[in-house]
Amino acid sequence: QVQLVESGGGLVQAGGSLRLSCVASGSIRSINFMGWYRQAAGKQRELVATITSGTSTNYADSVKGRFTISRDNAKNTAYLQMNSLKPEDTAVYYCNAVVQTSAGRYLQVWGQGTLVTASS
Repeated sequence: QVQLVESGGGLVQAGGSLRLSCVASGSIRSINFMGWYRQAAGKQRELVATITSGTSTNYADSVKGRFTISRDNAKNTAYLQMNSLKPEDTAVYYCNAVVQTSAGRYLQVWGQGTLVTASS
């Protein structure tokens, strides 16, 4: 079994910063892909940023230049540094990963989510 646990969400004033963490645990051989998604109230879940095992990154246009995704492969951890937060960034942020288990299976795993609120 593989689990993702997010942390670092909270309440911040517009213009402030937060750093989210996502730790993967369980029977993991490798993690191919990690990403952050978000879902605001009444809206569909949307991609925020992704990072491959080779550290190639991709960002939604709405966060380019403000958010930075990174990962520490030794710790099976991904991070999302969020700067210049705006009220429209308010959402539940979810971590996602494509994991190869110790048994060789590939799984797509989601975390439970962490709430980020940027107040105006």
